[in-house]
Amino acid sequence: MINKIIEQVEKNQKRNDLPDIRIGDEVKVHVRIKEGEKTRIQIFKGLVISKKHSGTRETFTVRKISYGIGVERTFPLHNPNISSIEVVRSNKIRRAKLYYMRDLKGKSARLKERKIKK
Repeated sequence: MINKIIEQVEKNQKRNDLPDIRIGDEVKVHVRIKEGEKTRIQIFKGLVISKKHSGTRETFTVRKISYGIGVERTFPLHNPNISSIEVVRSNKIRRAKLYYMRDLKGKSARLKERKIKK
């Protein structure tokens, strides 16, 4: 009984309008930010280095370099404050988590682009 209620609540809160993002994808996350009465959209562009959990608790971590400093931000996938996600590029990877990218910089931090089959 309780499991059915939990499944129904998760079904109502899941978002179907977001693209399928994978680890190694370079994405633009459009986030709604509320400042007082006004709201604006801020874009966070970077590399998806991890995905965790499943269902409505699913999160993904995006890493970018801003003025020479690495910045990571973790987003709940089904958060209503995410207005959209764009996949800019898909990269070929062989790991489930790309935490090793934290230690790389410059040319060594490049990844090969994955060819998408049509």
